[in-house]
Amino acid sequence: MGDELREDGARPEEAPEEPAEESAPEGPAAPEEGAAPEEPAADPSPEETAEAPGPSGDVPALDIAPETADSGGEADGVVEGDEPMVRTVNLRKEYSGVTALKGIDLRVDRGDLFGFIGPNGAGKTTTIKILTTLLEPTSGDAYVGGYSVWDRKDEIRGIIGYMPDSFGVYRDMKVTEYLHFFAAAYGVPAAERDGLVQGLLELTDLTYKKDALIDTLSRGMQQRLGLARTLVHDPEVLILDEPASGLDPRARIEIREILMELKRMGKTILLSSHILSELAEICNKIAIIERGAMVAQGTIDEIMAQVEDRSLVMLGVDKPMQAVTLLKGHEQVEGVDYIETENLVRVDLWGHEPDVSWLPAMMIEHGLKVDYLNREQLTLEEVFMKLTKGLVQ
Repeated sequence: MGDELREDGARPEEAPEEPAEESAPEGPAAPEEGAAPEEPAADPSPEETAEAPGPSGDVPALDIAPETADSGGEADGVVEGDEPMVRTVNLRKEYSGVTALKGIDLRVDRGDLFGFIGPNGAGKTTTIKILTTLLEPTSGDAYVGGYSVWDRKDEIRGIIGYMPDSFGVYRDMKVTEYLHFFAAAYGVPAAERDGLVQGLLELTDLTYKKDALIDTLSRGMQQRLGLARTLVHDPEVLILDEPASGLDPRARIEIREILMELKRMGKTILLSSHILSELAEICNKIAIIERGAMVAQGTIDEIMAQVEDRSLVMLGVDKPMQAVTLLKGHEQVEGVDYIETENLVRVDLWGHEPDVSWLPAMMIEHGLKVDYLNREQLTLEEVFMKLTKGLVQ
């Protein structure tokens, strides 16, 4: 393609003056982009990613990105109501006889903090590269903000913030210089850059390091700086590939808190990670992929319901043996036992039973005092192990 991005996100040198022409040959011509900012004169660095310069306007970094304008009067590019912000339809990708993606259907709704999980080699990064327009699919389609990756690449790049699993930085630059550079690259007016950079530094808790050389920052700080860079043009959708990779526990917690704040701001976030316990804490939905095929997708409770063949409840009452007698033979109870060492009644229920409110109600009805009730669930790691076989392609 005429201005295809390199995998590291940089644009070719010969393309600073002309608007991108990423449309497929048979697709419609892109509408006039009179409002689009110009490319920077300097050759972009390896850390520049798939985001194309987006609308500058008033971008104080902490505001929710505005609705994407309808381009050329077409139906795509307008996400309303229940329409997903990110969607793939029978998405396939083949490399020299190897099928990396086998027709996956992915849906990420507006405002989701969506975890994308899979073993190494499952197809996560391939999917992310297609969504960020770094790679074309073999067949099927993918939409971001209503725009197709086949012929609306420029529009997609204007509304996404992409953070790859590893990226370079200008190590001899100061933190503020780095963010000012990318603000200029995205066409943010000079008069607005100071406020924008200050807001991003506050959001990522890097204000006290604003004059530090990037080379002196810890890996966690560099990750937060990379996340700040993805927010320079106030994107609607963030696509993050292993943002917490290689970080110590404190740095992971800091990244997690920033992601939760971005979700509260209304951003739609798709992130891949191998730290499943943390995904379970912050994500409202997840998808599990293995060997290029979608294994499961939905809320964590929905996915757990697919693999849990029973429910375990630990019950604390003042008369445990009477509780055991009451529960034996109940149609929803598979087994019941008194755990003397813990002074708790273990109740195994048939199938996946998310609502166990009938248990304390039954105890109270028979005059027992309930002082403890806990429904023990599978962890996300256990769900992952049950659904995947650990195979790679």
